[in-house]
Amino acid sequence: MKKYWPMFRSLLLYFLLTGATVVMSFPLFWMISSSLKTVQETNSPGIVWIPAEPTLQAYIDIFQNQDFLRSYFNSVFYVTLALVGTILSIAAVAYAFSRVEWPGRNLVFFLMLSTMMIPPQALIVPQYVFFNKLDWIGTFNPLIIPGYFAGGAAMIFLLRQSMAQIPKELDESAFVDGANHIQIWWEIILPLVKAPLATIATFLFVGLWNSLLTPLMYLQTVNLYTLPVYVSTLFNINQTVQPWPTIMTAAVLTTVPLIVVFFFAQRYILESVVVSGLKG
Repeated sequence: MKKYWPMFRSLLLYFLLTGATVVMSFPLFWMISSSLKTVQETNSPGIVWIPAEPTLQAYIDIFQNQDFLRSYFNSVFYVTLALVGTILSIAAVAYAFSRVEWPGRNLVFFLMLSTMMIPPQALIVPQYVFFNKLDWIGTFNPLIIPGYFAGGAAMIFLLRQSMAQIPKELDESAFVDGANHIQIWWEIILPLVKAPLATIATFLFVGLWNSLLTPLMYLQTVNLYTLPVYVSTLFNINQTVQPWPTIMTAAVLTTVPLIVVFFFAQRYILESVVVSGLKG
């Protein structure tokens, strides 16, 4: 019996993972299936799992919708700028905490970590008042500019831990060759932590792309709406409820970039997990 136990355990693990995959993939399947249905099928009293005659009419209609195309461009614009600024600033701060000796470093690092205990909801009103005084309401500034000040203590902590594992001898050799901190950070340290950087970038991209509350608070103009805000308003555009195939099509097209990013970043994410496990 003992010799069959490893095989039985593997089969049980595969069964559980397959079941979990099916359950977690069901919302995506239902979303895609509903986007290919007719309005009559989505409104039928029974459950229509697969459309009898799949149609791309909802996709054709939504690509002819200027509001959708504009919201897609708005999301790409703000997420790109916010992501680049956040990644660069987080990497710079993590380098300062891990590779540079300066007075009060540990105290400042502790204070930075303590900000993780502040609920984000507690900052909504002060931030809104602050951005309102700067006359930034109705612009992308509140969504983009804060990222350039290394927002995200947890991300800084993760990257700092990865950078701290790199031998200091590399820095010393570079200093001997005449390099400065910026050159060491850009040409030596960042290439060595590309897996943690890719992991952090993926998490940040998902958070920024799916963000609903912040754009809804600060943009306040239909012309500036991002995709999540646009999809959330499909229920009541021009005082009419949009057909379910249209809503599901918008949701599918909103999800596609997330799937693409994860597909290309999964290798780095797994590499980061493995390396962290081996060194942890």
